[in-house]
Amino acid sequence: MELRPEQLAGQGADTALAPVYLIAGPETLRVLEAADAVRARARAAGIDEREVFDADGRDFDWNQLDASFNAPSLFSARRLVEVRLPSGKPGKDGGEVISRFCANPAPDVILMITANEWSKAHQGKWAEAVNRVGVLSVAWAIKPHELSDWIERRLRSRGLRAEPAAVQRLAERVEGNLLAAAQEIDKLVLLADGQTLDVERMESLVADAARYDVFRLVEATFSGQPQAVLRMLAGLRGEGEAVAALMPIVIRELLAGAGLARVQARGGNLAAEMKSRGIWESRQAPYKRALQRHPEGKRWERFVAEAGLVDRIAKGRADGDAWLALERLLVAVAEARAVRLLARA
Repeated sequence: MELRPEQLAGQGADTALAPVYLIAGPETLRVLEAADAVRARARAAGIDEREVFDADGRDFDWNQLDASFNAPSLFSARRLVEVRLPSGKPGKDGGEVISRFCANPAPDVILMITANEWSKAHQGKWAEAVNRVGVLSVAWAIKPHELSDWIERRLRSRGLRAEPAAVQRLAERVEGNLLAAAQEIDKLVLLADGQTLDVERMESLVADAARYDVFRLVEATFSGQPQAVLRMLAGLRGEGEAVAALMPIVIRELLAGAGLARVQARGGNLAAEMKSRGIWESRQAPYKRALQRHPEGKRWERFVAEAGLVDRIAKGRADGDAWLALERLLVAVAEARAVRLLARA
């Protein structure tokens, strides 16, 4: 059975738990909240035992999961077994283990699989098996034209009312960041005093979550959003930021991209490499998208070299317009066809 994450999260405590759940997609907040809802329902059903498997690399032993299905519960009649599968691809061995469980679910196990990536290419036999006996819930990214409706539903679910213009203003402030939107709405619950929010009231109560900073700039760059990059650069420049102050973070992230590209080229464990660099699951998607656009290590070396040039221009050690040079570099990273913008690409 397929359910939207919000439908899954909205199921009551009296709804029987399915034997298996697959909650996947690039919208992290929707995945987290749907998974939290399943955990809460499991606790309400008296399931106190929880086992977690991180299947985030090629080295994961799926036999451990298979053995867990057949092991007796130690502390309660049933237990929740979670499999964190960031890539959404269990491979042949993992797919077989999951399919076998779905064919004959262990009576004392509720299996929940979460993934950060999902597309039609992920929908293999194992996912079909989950859908037949359990719940498949895909958290697709909220499109820009859908954000206002998402915010309005969230406001209503929290007992808040807002005029359409106020909803639109909040959508503009958070710029597609669902986590920021959720945080602002939680704050509004405390501050709105039960009143219908108009534009003026909304502006006075919410922070500008769209404020431009170098971290969001890099995220937009790696995510492949050239228009957002240009808008953020204009915002940073308008706020009086200096290119030289931005470059340490930009160079650090490009060096990380170069290192990941080398690992990817030699067939290494990309997920493990990201963890070793302190890039946790919630931040990995932009890097993966960037590596899909630019898989060659030499391309990343080119980017790092260009960043060094921008840094020298910003510090007066080379000729040129530092803002223009930075714009060309980041747009080239965000859009593969724009690499020709680089002086020596």
